[in-house]
Amino acid sequence: MVDQISYIAYVIGWKLVGILPEKSAYKFFNSISKSMYKRNGKSVCRLRTNLSIVKPNLNEEQLEVLVISSLESYLRYWCDTFRIHKWSPDRIKQTVSCTGENLLRDPITEGRGVIIALPHSGNWDHAGAYFCQEGIPLVTVAEILNPEKLFRRFLQYREEMGFEVLGLDSRAFITLMKRAREKRLIALVADRDLSDSGIEVNFFGKIAKMPAGPAVLAIKESVPLVAAHVSYTEIGIHINFQEIVLSTHGNESQRVNETVQSLATAFEAGISKAPQDWHMLQRIWIGEGIYS
Repeated sequence: MVDQISYIAYVIGWKLVGILPEKSAYKFFNSISKSMYKRNGKSVCRLRTNLSIVKPNLNEEQLEVLVISSLESYLRYWCDTFRIHKWSPDRIKQTVSCTGENLLRDPITEGRGVIIALPHSGNWDHAGAYFCQEGIPLVTVAEILNPEKLFRRFLQYREEMGFEVLGLDSRAFITLMKRAREKRLIALVADRDLSDSGIEVNFFGKIAKMPAGPAVLAIKESVPLVAAHVSYTEIGIHINFQEIVLSTHGNESQRVNETVQSLATAFEAGISKAPQDWHMLQRIWIGEGIYS
């Protein structure tokens, strides 16, 4: 019953936000961010803790300003999600800027494929829609949500933008291996892992676990690995691409571990520059009790 109510609420919200005038829709979501901040619930407290680790030199007042900005960014993402299907191809293209875009385009043009790993920053759906529109369809993985109808709704939403979306289950990695051999663009959000196979990394001076998948795919299939950080701009998003050099030291397990650490270091750099756009309202560090 609760799952059915959640599904209905999302569908209604999707339709209502889609038909609201744009300024009204974003104003409404901004008001939600202010309400979240005032309630100071668990997710907001967790966000505050995470940001205090990312920016340890901020005083209390500066930290609260950052928390408010981060919540505004987070709700901007959700408003985007409910409205992006109405955006024209020209709007999608004109609201994206990139640094190092050749790191993605060149391997695709050369038929080598590429794996993009990114944190939960900015609007990664907007970034994906941009490249699909540019004739570079991507493959990604999504956590299977409850109720299943809601997951199917999000699946349809991304497929309509040109994504191939794999449910995060035991079959996903096998399919990703096939897509890597087909030299496709594979994009994976990779800054948090709850499985037993996660790799321990040093992340902002504390130990966290991140998924091995991007590094394993790149090493096994000899596909370029690139870190991407998405941040918001006044009119859209900016994507910064950074090449990740695959480790050649030791056995495959050691190479994977070192490569995942390189990804974590790249994520740190991007998040440090735009901490307000890192939408991490959950536990991420082992010492914060993520696995307890």
